[in-house]
Amino acid sequence: MAETKQIPETRSIAKGKLTLKQITLTGLMTAVICLLAPLSLNIPISPVPISLGYLAVYFVLSVLGMKLGVLSVVAYILLGLAGIPVFTGFTGGPGKLLGPTGGYIVGYIFMALICGYFVDRWEKHLRMEILGMILGSAVCYLFGTVWLAWMASYTFPQALAAGVLPYVPFDLIKLAAGLAVGRQLRSRLRKAGLL
Repeated sequence: MAETKQIPETRSIAKGKLTLKQITLTGLMTAVICLLAPLSLNIPISPVPISLGYLAVYFVLSVLGMKLGVLSVVAYILLGLAGIPVFTGFTGGPGKLLGPTGGYIVGYIFMALICGYFVDRWEKHLRMEILGMILGSAVCYLFGTVWLAWMASYTFPQALAAGVLPYVPFDLIKLAAGLAVGRQLRSRLRKAGLL
């Protein structure tokens, strides 16, 4: 009887491919974004609702880093684009993504690249991770503000006042919470050999 070799679950079959554990973690973190991001509160001063999307993205990136974090964010956006109600207010479809607030959703990709890079590069340095999260948020804000200004016929300062300034204090709280919990989970996943 020929002896068969078992391939460890964590080993990639080819360079650049994801392991089963990485795919599972990415799927689970995509589910976290899909569960939290739709929870939102509309406010009368802005077309942009307060949502838990930023909290979810901060958390996911602090756990997964750049490569898997970007995949998770892109998967979330594609699910919403396909019509699954994972965007703010339990909405989905191209109309939401191409609407006035769609730029903030697309901006999550740039946020994931920047924040995830800082998490990967300076995993043991909290200050650098915080800096990366702030820079990533700023780029997401910029992308979303330009999009909002164009779609809603606002000037850039009007779009900034409507879509960013009222939310900064809340987003800083979300950043602190997402990073604190995410770092702990990442550490535990590493110790368990799951990340």
